Amino acid sequence: MDKFDYKAALKNIPHKPGVYQYWDENKELIYIGKAKDLRNRVSSYFNKDLNINAKTKVLVSKIRNITFTIVDTEIDAWLLENSLIKKHQPRYNVMLKDDKTYPWIIIKNEHFPRIFWTRKIIKDGSKYLGPYASVSMMHAILGVIRETYALRTCNLPLSQQNIDAGKFKVCLEYQLGNCKGPCQNYQTEEDYANSIEEIKDILNGKIGAVVKNLKADMENAAANMNFELAHRLKHKYDVLENYQSKSTVVNSSITDVDVFSIASEEKYAFVNFLKVMNGTIIQTQTIEIKKRLDESDEELLTIAITEFRDRYQSRSKEIIVPFDIELDDENIKFTVPKMGEKKKLLDLSQKNVVFFKRDRMDQYEKLNPEVRSERLLTQMMKDLRMNQLPHHIECFDNSNFQGKYPVSAIVVFRDGKPSKKEYRHFNVKTVEGPNDFATMEEAVFRRYKRMLDEGNTMPQLIIIDGGKGQLSSAIKSLKLLGIEKEVTIIGIAKRLEELYYPGDQYPMYLDKKSETLKVIQNLRDEAHRFGITFHRKKRDKGTLATELELIDGIGKTSAEKLLKYFKSVKKIKEATAEELEEVVNKKQAMAITGYFKKPETV
Repeated sequence: MDKFDYKAALKNIPHKPGVYQYWDENKELIYIGKAKDLRNRVSSYFNKDLNINAKTKVLVSKIRNITFTIVDTEIDAWLLENSLIKKHQPRYNVMLKDDKTYPWIIIKNEHFPRIFWTRKIIKDGSKYLGPYASVSMMHAILGVIRETYALRTCNLPLSQQNIDAGKFKVCLEYQLGNCKGPCQNYQTEEDYANSIEEIKDILNGKIGAVVKNLKADMENAAANMNFELAHRLKHKYDVLENYQSKSTVVNSSITDVDVFSIASEEKYAFVNFLKVMNGTIIQTQTIEIKKRLDESDEELLTIAITEFRDRYQSRSKEIIVPFDIELDDENIKFTVPKMGEKKKLLDLSQKNVVFFKRDRMDQYEKLNPEVRSERLLTQMMKDLRMNQLPHHIECFDNSNFQGKYPVSAIVVFRDGKPSKKEYRHFNVKTVEGPNDFATMEEAVFRRYKRMLDEGNTMPQLIIIDGGKGQLSSAIKSLKLLGIEKEVTIIGIAKRLEELYYPGDQYPMYLDKKSETLKVIQNLRDEAHRFGITFHRKKRDKGTLATELELIDGIGKTSAEKLLKYFKSVKKIKEATAEELEEVVNKKQAMAITGYFKKPETV
């Protein structure tokens, strides 16, 4: 039996709430669990330092694959786990096979509707809201409703005919003010219905009016010195403020629908499927589709819908999709939701498919670096409005110190990666003083003049570290060489990372998180590092050469020769006259040894 590589699996699991599924070597689902943090929870099963029981050890020994579904909140994870376990009844989920259900709040389909909680859903036209993962919160919201509205709690058949016949009398609830007495026509059905509509708004999350009324009641109770009542109202107020009336995973108003979403790359597409029955998700899966031709997302999603519905034998009359689908089936209604509970389900599906795509593409790119390179270059070509892939990119940067020791540096990237053997330095020859524009013009001209003379292929993209001024100087050199239309050239300004194009008055801004901008920043930073390193060496060498020039008979040329040969002033100090004569004449050698000779101690 092959050993399961759990460490590799954990790398692909996010730190998000959700439900995880364990599969054995026969591809059978053996366990379903929930987690506030998927990666932390799954990793705990494989932690040898923990004292786990025998059953869990057996479970872990059988795991050969791990799948998961991410959700928005921990409550959603509980609800989704509950529905999946009921559907699949995995072997090791023994503690959850009692068919326990979460409670719902029901608005009964009857005259003067009662409002109460239940664990059973009966299709009698009643309105069910929930389910509620927190029972205490459900009771709190029911308490708030009963405190705010006078509703009947009896189960009398309050038809208008029975009321008019005088069959009923008011009870103690009426005397206590908890009911307005509809059983004796003390409250009209219209007035009662208005209260029900307001309660529906509360249960659907529109609790602003109730919160406002509670706050006013609190203030009145406190003003009347009724602190016990104020305390009870304050508790309900706090609960209601933090309350979430329902989950994004389930809703009783949505029954028997299929939900699909898609995320695609150039060569691959990924489709997520959620199966919703009786208001709960009972199936969830994401598949990968390898493109053979240049198929559209619409075509791929249509293929996936057919495949999923056949695989799960789905007969749902409604399918929720992210865009219109041209599928020839008159028995199916396609819905593209813009808001509401169906939109939340679609968003949940989309969240899962995007994560799945990102995870798979990361795996592909680790195993096949060329895949990432091609994708990255394609994205750069689109972002930078190029007409060819930027396989070869060059970036220029200038450095000087108060106008002295000016240098230019060029770095080269091939397929998005540094090609350090092609990096080059330029000692500025034609520019006097601190003139960054002229320095850039000289460096660009010399670089591409030589490439043309040697018959080398031009880069597809040239990046200039600087704004409009440096870019204009570089363009001058390209025009002189007649190659300004053969390459794409842009400038990047450091302050706000603006990208400038020749002739464009306004800069272009890329998303701060885009891979294209990160590559450009990497090029700019690498050019700066490479240039400043050479600049410092040159400046240090110039400083040392100045010290040697203080010696009689040693000029600038001789000082540079000595440094080039001995590499440092220290070695020059330690050298004998014979060794110095390898570079300079005998008189100069004697002058150097005399200059550095230490006075003898008397």
